[in-house]
Amino acid sequence: MTSLSAKAEEFLSLHRAGDPAVLPTVWDAWSANLAVSAGFSALTVGSHPLADSLGRADKEGMTFDEALGRVREITAAVDVPVSLDIESGYGQEPARLIEGLLDAGVIGLNIEDTVHSEGGRLRSPQEHADLVRALREAADAAGVHLVVNARTDLFLRGDGDEADRVDRAIERLRLAADAGADVLYPVGRHDDATQRRLTAELPLPVNAIGLPGEDDLATLAAAGVGRISFGPFLQMALSSEAQRLLARWK
Repeated sequence: MTSLSAKAEEFLSLHRAGDPAVLPTVWDAWSANLAVSAGFSALTVGSHPLADSLGRADKEGMTFDEALGRVREITAAVDVPVSLDIESGYGQEPARLIEGLLDAGVIGLNIEDTVHSEGGRLRSPQEHADLVRALREAADAAGVHLVVNARTDLFLRGDGDEADRVDRAIERLRLAADAGADVLYPVGRHDDATQRRLTAELPLPVNAIGLPGEDDLATLAAAGVGRISFGPFLQMALSSEAQRLLARWK
C-alpha cells in the first residue's frame, strides 16, 4: 500500500493550471470504486453527498467522527489519494482535524470560511487564513504534506456588493495562499470571464465545480483551472437517473 506521504505528493502533483485534476466527488465505497473503475486516479469526498448518504443534513448536520467513519470505508476500498471536505471544521481544533484525517487515510482537505456551528457566520479573511496556517502547521508536525484546499463561500452566500465580490474573494484566497494553502476554491458557478480572472490573479491552482452532464474538461482547462470536482452534482445526476428507472415500475 502506498504511504500517506507518497499519496499526498502524488495528489498535489495532479493540480496543474490548464491541465486540471478531475476528482470525482464520491460519498461511499460503492461510488469510490465506481470512479476508480472508470479510470480516475484520485478522489474527493464531498460533505453534501456524504451527509445525504448518512441521512444527515449538509452544513455540519453530521459530526466529524461520523464523516471519518464513512471515509475510512472509502480509503479501505480504494488505494488512490482521497481528499475530504471537512466543511468549516466541525468545531474541532486543527490538530484534532489533521490527526483524524491521517488516521482515516485521507491526504487532503477542503476547509470553508462559513462557520456552521456559529450560526453560519463568515470568518474574516485573516481568521480564515489563520485557520489554514494552523492546519498546515499541524500537518507538517505530523510529517505529511496534507493538501489544503482553502474555500471561500462569498459567491454562494452573495455577501456584500456584487461589484467588488471578485476582488474580495481574491483578497481572501491570497491570504489563505500565504498561510500555506495548496489549492484555492472560490466555490460557485462562474461565467467564463470571472473564472479566467480568478485563475489569472490567484497564485495557486484554482478549484472549479463542474456539472458532470453539462460542463466539459476542455472549457475549464482553457480557463486555467487546476482542479475540477463535482460537489453534490454527480450524486444528483445519478439520483435523477435512478428516479427515471424506478418510475417505469410504478
